[in-house]
Amino acid sequence: MSQPPPFRIGQGYDIHPLAAGRDCILGGVKIPSDVGPVGHSDADVLLHALADAILGAAGLRDIGHYFPNTDASLKGMNSALIVKKAVSEVAAAGWKIGNVDLVIIAERPKVGPHVAAIKNSIATLLGIEAGQVGVKATTNEGMDAIGEGKAIAVQAICLICRN
Repeated sequence: MSQPPPFRIGQGYDIHPLAAGRDCILGGVKIPSDVGPVGHSDADVLLHALADAILGAAGLRDIGHYFPNTDASLKGMNSALIVKKAVSEVAAAGWKIGNVDLVIIAERPKVGPHVAAIKNSIATLLGIEAGQVGVKATTNEGMDAIGEGKAIAVQAICLICRN
């Protein structure tokens, strides 16, 4: 059998409906908004997609395996704990984060002014440099639930390297 490569790539995706009166937390940063994602935890859709990308890169199970939404004790939990668990699991398997790239897809709230803060928050959470984190925001041009402002989604990619 050949030697596996010293790096791997994982992809994550998450989507949450938006509702009035909910905090809008993206990448651990509270974004001023009249709507926020709905979910079992704090509904940080960005951190959920990121955790799945990290876990997937190492060939591990998704966040639902580690943090099932049927577990009442996890209600309202800080999603940073999910990412920390993902990083810990990947490190235990002999990997470290190389870089991450994230795309936030939403009509609202407008996240462009908050990209730098999100980028720095993610870098701190992962223990990497801000230059190893890409964060972009786009819309769905008025199409589907995201385009109608009823949902927010995130796509994430993570490169891990052998320790």
